[in-house]
Amino acid sequence: MKRFGLIALVVMALTACDKEGNTFTVKGTIEGAQDKTLCLQNKSLGGTVILDSVKLGEDGHFEFQAQAPQTPEFYQLTLEGQSINFSIDSTETVTINARQPGMGSNYEVSGSENCEKIRQLALKQQGLQQSVVALLNGNSLTREEAVDSLNRMVSNFKDDVTMNYIFVSPSSAYAYYGLFLTLGGQNIYDRQNPEDLKVFAAVATSWDTFFPESDRAKHLHNTAMKGLTDNRIATAREQTSIDESKIVSSGLLDLELPDASGRIRTLTELEGKVVLLDFHAFSTKESSARILEMRELYNKYHAQGLEIYQVSLDADEHLWKQATQALPWISVYDPNGTSAIKYNVQAVPEYFIIDRSNTLQKRSSQVDNLEKELLDYM
Repeated sequence: MKRFGLIALVVMALTACDKEGNTFTVKGTIEGAQDKTLCLQNKSLGGTVILDSVKLGEDGHFEFQAQAPQTPEFYQLTLEGQSINFSIDSTETVTINARQPGMGSNYEVSGSENCEKIRQLALKQQGLQQSVVALLNGNSLTREEAVDSLNRMVSNFKDDVTMNYIFVSPSSAYAYYGLFLTLGGQNIYDRQNPEDLKVFAAVATSWDTFFPESDRAKHLHNTAMKGLTDNRIATAREQTSIDESKIVSSGLLDLELPDASGRIRTLTELEGKVVLLDFHAFSTKESSARILEMRELYNKYHAQGLEIYQVSLDADEHLWKQATQALPWISVYDPNGTSAIKYNVQAVPEYFIIDRSNTLQKRSSQVDNLEKELLDYM
């Protein structure tokens, strides 16, 4: 009995330690905020969630404990419209001392390098906003001069954040935070901008390496890959003119693209079959569900004459080859995105139905039930 009691005490102690080890602590003081309510919020990808709150006393002291995240996550303290952003990596303790009014720019933080860097970035962001407001309220510049000054301000800001924060440690929470800084409600880093996209890619690659199971890593990956695909399509749109010799008598624009073995595959070689021309990006989150749907259609109707000609618009050729190794249909790769321009593809996935005479019949926006439409042409 005594031995059982000892074991029970050890188990209870270990359980208590484990429970304690799975929490983080944020504590400190907010001066000048007596009787005000301070909230702790989680700024998750799905939205902001209130975790706890406290009514501050005369000394302004507060202390919150919450479940520690397994990968870097972002939080904020809020009070009367003011907020302080910080990150938590695991079971750390962060101390924040602030003063009201204006606690969002009037605070110190200790216990975390990430949190200190986020504080610096937040102050830089506020400084940029103030400079822009002053510029827009000024009357000494012409509109063209004001736009030029604004562009230089933003460019200098991004250079500073990129070189002194993001590229210094792209796997850090503060690099992620810097990547999504805003100005006037718009992201300062634009994934449609090729130079900004390099910054997205650097952070995405690092988070893929260090936090592969993190929702934020997956979000970054999808954001970067979509940006790469969009940029390739935009570049091709600027550079491509349609070669009229590629337009066959049916009005179909033929494609000549390589499959994984290097063989050039065309649409015209598929005359006599019902073709589902599918534009796809395997890097997108919709890819798996889309491939399952196409497998079902292919398995049911290939023997009746259905063929799938799938064009990958992925930026990563290796990813495409890996993803298509086991696919039974024709899968080709468009390194420049020119095929998407020819067919006026604005986003993926997108598809078209081509009948047995090699005539283009419908695109996705004209189809209510894909399986039924395909059967109509069998």
